[in-house]
Amino acid sequence: MLMFIIRRVLAGIALLFVISIVTFGLLFLDSANIARRILGQNATEELVAQKSAELGLDRPLIVQYWDWLTSALTGDLGRSWFNGQLVSVSLSGRLSVSLSLVIGATVISAIIAVVLGVLAARRGGWVDALVQLISVLGFAIPGFLIALYLVLFFAINLGWFKATGYIPITTSFTGWMSSVTLPIIALSVGAIAAVAQQVRGSVTDAMSRDYVRTLRSRGLSSGSVVYKHVLRNAGGPALAVLAVQFIGLLGGAVIVEQVFALPGMGQLTVAATTQGDIPVVMGVVIAFAVIVIIVNLVIDLAQAALNPKVRLS
Repeated sequence: MLMFIIRRVLAGIALLFVISIVTFGLLFLDSANIARRILGQNATEELVAQKSAELGLDRPLIVQYWDWLTSALTGDLGRSWFNGQLVSVSLSGRLSVSLSLVIGATVISAIIAVVLGVLAARRGGWVDALVQLISVLGFAIPGFLIALYLVLFFAINLGWFKATGYIPITTSFTGWMSSVTLPIIALSVGAIAAVAQQVRGSVTDAMSRDYVRTLRSRGLSSGSVVYKHVLRNAGGPALAVLAVQFIGLLGGAVIVEQVFALPGMGQLTVAATTQGDIPVVMGVVIAFAVIVIIVNLVIDLAQAALNPKVRLS
C-alpha cells in the first residue's frame, strides 16, 4: 500500500508540474501586449516598456517561469496586478466558500444517488423507470437554469432562503445554511443523475454474479446481500464517477456562484480572467489542479481499500 501511495503522489506532482508549465506558457505567450492591456490602449510606448520591466515581462519566458516556480514552492504565488493583494490571500479567502458548496453537493449527491441507484436495481419496474427519468432530466437541465428557478421559487416567492450573498459559518450556522442550501441543490442535480445511473448499473451487474446467488442460497436476506456485499463490489465504478462529478462541480460552481452572488473562486476567476490578471489566474488554476489531484488520490485509496487488485495495477 505504501508504494501504491508513493506512486500516486509522484504522479500527481508530475501532473501539477506539467499543468503549471502549459498554463504559464499559454498565459504569457503574448507577454508583449500584457502591459498595454493593463495600462490601456492610449498608454505611450515608454509607459508600456516601463510597466513591462516592472512586471519582469522583458525577461526570457523560461526565466519568468523559474522565478514564479521557485516562489510558488515556498507558497508565494505573487500579487494581483490590479489591487496588489497577495494571490494566496485572495485564494484562501474564497476557497472555503467554493469548497463548502462542492463538498456539500458531493455528499448530498453520493447519498441520494446510492439510494436511487439501489432502489432502481432492486425494485425494477416503475421505480427503475422513474429513476431513469430523473437521471435524464438531471442531465438535460443546465445547472444555471435550475439555480434561477430555485431562487425564483424558494427565495423570492416563498422567502425560505437567501436569494444572494454569503454568511460564513463562523458568523452564523443557520445563516450559512440559508446561504448555501440552494446553491448546493443546484449543483447536486446533475451529479445525482450521473452517479445514480452508475450505481444502478453496477448493482444490477453485481447482483447477477454467482457469489450473490451463493450468498442467497445460504439464507442471507436480500438487504444483507446488497448492503454488505454487492455495494462493496459496485463501489469502485461509482467512486470513479463521483470523482469525475466532483471535478465537474468545481467548474459548475463558477456559474452557480455568479447566480447567487457568492464570494467564491468562481467570482474571483471571472473577474481575474476579464481583467487579464494573470498571477491570479495562475493561482486559481494551480489551486484547482491541487484539489483535483488530492481528490483523485483519495478516490484511488478508497478503491484500493475496496478492491486489493487495484493496488497491483
